[in-house]
Amino acid sequence: MTDLDTWPAGPGVQPAGPPSGSLADLLERVLDKGIVIAGDIKIDLLDIELLTIRLRLFIASVETAKKAGIDWWETDPALSSRAARDALTEENARLRARLDALEDADADTSEVAR
Repeated sequence: MTDLDTWPAGPGVQPAGPPSGSLADLLERVLDKGIVIAGDIKIDLLDIELLTIRLRLFIASVETAKKAGIDWWETDPALSSRAARDALTEENARLRARLDALEDADADTSEVAR
């Protein structure tokens, strides 16, 4: 027996469905709670696995993502100007330290040669 067999039938009788709401309400609820969509795509040829792609999609608001511990967009230099600036500052400091070390080594070598 299926669910359709147990629904009331007759003229003017409508089966009870999920409560209707606007698309904005649905979107607000999804962004507030978050939703995870996961799936795998496998391509086989003659029982030989050629390719496997694992997909994981997390849809949420920024606040919900931060609560879940996800904030990679703040530290990725390609997505954040602050992160790019920080990465350049860090690289500049490393290069200056290497240059200082090389200059010190060069100065020590020239003093020994005298």
